[in-house]
Amino acid sequence: MIHPHTEVRYINNTIGYGVFATKLIPAGTITWALDKLDREFSKKEFESMEPIYQEILETYTYRNNLGKLILCWDNGRYVNHSFNSNCLTTAYDFEIAIRDIQAGEELTDDYGYLNISKPFEGIDESTERKIVYPDDLLKYHKEWDEKISNVFNKITSLEQPLKQIIPTKVWDKINKVIEGKEMLDSIICNYYDENKENQLEINS
Repeated sequence: MIHPHTEVRYINNTIGYGVFATKLIPAGTITWALDKLDREFSKKEFESMEPIYQEILETYTYRNNLGKLILCWDNGRYVNHSFNSNCLTTAYDFEIAIRDIQAGEELTDDYGYLNISKPFEGIDESTERKIVYPDDLLKYHKEWDEKISNVFNKITSLEQPLKQIIPTKVWDKINKVIEGKEMLDSIICNYYDENKENQLEINS
């Protein structure tokens, strides 16, 4: 579920639509969380579908660490990629604002941590990275972990409209991390190794 202080707006013919903040969303705010209405599709389910459905899933889903395609039921599926994203996913099935997002500003993700199936060239943002690769999580997880760590301790001190859909056990983990009783789980936990799965299928 996407943060309620957002809306979908048309950007242009190249990008299409995006998700924009309608109010200030402070750094440390949970901007999206996996919920019970989001749908999972296995690799076999995807492969059994007609091309028109496969194209939709390729466009609007991400892959979790089990290789399942996750389709967001709400406007969360319209969040666009940026090499300098203002939101990052975590190892806890939610995303977090890593800096203040002003009213009227677009919410963006780095698709490098979404286990994409093939590389794609992003819009030039004058950044060192120009292409998103399926294994970007292996390359950049430490950098992303640091950005998450810098704002993670703000979670419990901010208004969190999405707290009601965060499982109790996850919220307990958040508190333990903030209190220094547990280490923050790395974003690398989200990595899906397709080559490893293919090898297991060959050996089984």
